[in-house]
Order: sequence, then C-alpha cells, then structure tokens
Amino acid sequence: QVRLVESGGGLVQAGGSLTLSCAASGRTFSLFMMASMAWFRQAPGRERDFVGGIRANGGDTNYADGVKGRFIISRDDAKNTMYLQMNDLEPEDTAVYYCAASPGFRGTLSRDYEFWGQGTQVTVSS
Repeated sequence: QVRLVESGGGLVQAGGSLTLSCAASGRTFSLFMMASMAWFRQAPGRERDFVGGIRANGGDTNYADGVKGRFIISRDDAKNTMYLQMNDLEPEDTAVYYCAASPGFRGTLSRDYEFWGQGTQVTVSS
C-alpha cells in the first residue's frame, strides 16, 4: 500500500508564496515506481480540479491554465517527495490541496489516480 502525506499548507496573503510537499511511503515503495504524480485542489462546493502533474523519467510537467506561470511542480525520487511551489497566490487559489499518484500514465482526471493523500488547506486572504 502507498501512503501519501501532504504538508505545507496554511494562510497567506494574496501575492505571497507557499510550497507544499507530498511525502510518499509504503512497503518496498520507491517514488520512481509512480509514473504519474499530480496535485489537485478542491474548494468548498466545487469539484476536485487538476492543478498540475509530473511524470517520472524526465519529469515532464503540465499545468492547469489558471496556475501556469505561477505554480511549479517538482519531484525528488531519492526523498520520495513531490513538491508544489505556489507563487503570486490569489484568493481564488484557496482550497484543500491533494497529491495523487499512479504507477501508470495518467492525465488530468482525478478518478484515474489510485493513491491519494488526506489534503492540506491553503487559504489566501485578499
């Protein structure tokens, strides 16, 4: 079983920055086994939306239009950790942020990811 734990959420003013971490663990687990990792977010009353994803073997990334140029995803397979650096935050970025992982190649649909963290709250004040 794979366990994902997010951290780094909090309250920040608009224009500020936060970096989220997603630490992965499990028996005989190594992050490089996850071909796809991603960040999703869910605001109250809304669907869980794709924020961005990163692949193994080269770390190709893709982002939702609303965060392009502001958010950066990276992964450190040696530390079994994925990161989401969020810059120039806006109140609209307020949500619970979740990390997700899959041993297969996945896209932007939350239902395609097998493993999930419990989420971390990000609140951006105006």
